[in-house]
Amino acid sequence: MTMDGLRAACLACRQCPLAATRTNVVFGVGPEDAPVLFVGEGPGQQEDLQGEPFVGPAGRLLDEMLSIIDLSRENCYITNIVKCRPPQNRDPLQTEQDACIGFLRRQTALLRPKIIVCLGRIAAMRLIDENFRITRDHGAWRQKGGIWFSAMFHPSFLLRDVSRRPDAFRDLKSLQTKVREVCPEVYAGL
Repeated sequence: MTMDGLRAACLACRQCPLAATRTNVVFGVGPEDAPVLFVGEGPGQQEDLQGEPFVGPAGRLLDEMLSIIDLSRENCYITNIVKCRPPQNRDPLQTEQDACIGFLRRQTALLRPKIIVCLGRIAAMRLIDENFRITRDHGAWRQKGGIWFSAMFHPSFLLRDVSRRPDAFRDLKSLQTKVREVCPEVYAGL
């Protein structure tokens, strides 16, 4: 299946109740050869309205964070565990994650990233370890299936708790080091 075919299947999905309340499916954005994949938990209100991940206030902060380490939407891919907005931006339920995880798995197989960065605890618990604790484990690296995984605080959390921004900065610098080590082509020509 191609990325366009997968996107079309995702846009037609009705596997969970979130399909009934969505405005748009939020599939993902970025180049299909991006070696770095960022995965959040699910779209918020602005994402649902625009059909693109991380476009609200948390998205603006994510863009600023990425620019610190010379990453952007032009050289990494950004998506979520669930592709439709949970009501009132609540955490996606396990059943909703289960209904949508196949799309993320197929996206990952098509993208073939070298690094996956989970944004927040929901993504980290789903992709890294069900016992993952973001306050304890953020910034640590693990390799699974030939892919390097790490997690950072979700940008929306950093908007609410600015005291965690120094931790986020250290995690960003760790990511920059890992990108230079694993996929130096990202920084070639900068």
